Amino acid sequence: QVQLVESGGGLVQAGGSLRLSCAASGRTFSSYAMGWFRQAPGEEREFVAAIPRSGGSTNYADSVKGRFTISRDNAKNTVYLQMKSLKPEDTAVYYCAARLRPLIAVTPQLYNYWGQGTQVTVSS
Repeated sequence: QVQLVESGGGLVQAGGSLRLSCAASGRTFSSYAMGWFRQAPGEEREFVAAIPRSGGSTNYADSVKGRFTISRDNAKNTVYLQMKSLKPEDTAVYYCAARLRPLIAVTPQLYNYWGQGTQVTVSS
C-alpha cells in the first residue's frame, strides 16, 4: 500500500521559484526510487527528475538541468522538487511517482504508484 500526495504548486511569474513536496505512506519508503513527471494539457506525461533509494545519484531531463533539484528525506517519507528560474514552458501538472525498485527509471510505465498531481503555472 503506497499513497502519494503532492503539494506546493501554484502560480508564479517567470524567473520565480517553487518547491514541490510529495508525502508518501508506507514503512518501506526508503527502498523506493522516486520520480517527478509533468503533463501539460494535450501532451503526454514526461519525465522531469528521479532519485534512487540512496538519495545519491540523480537524473534530470535536459530541459530542467541546472534549474530543478530533486531530494528526499526518508525519515519524513517525503520527496521534494525545488524549481528555480521557472519558465512559461514549465507550466504543467506535476506528479510524484514511486517505483518499487531501488534504481531510478525515466519512463512512467516503470513506476508503480502515482499521486494526484499539483498544478504549476508560470506566467510571462
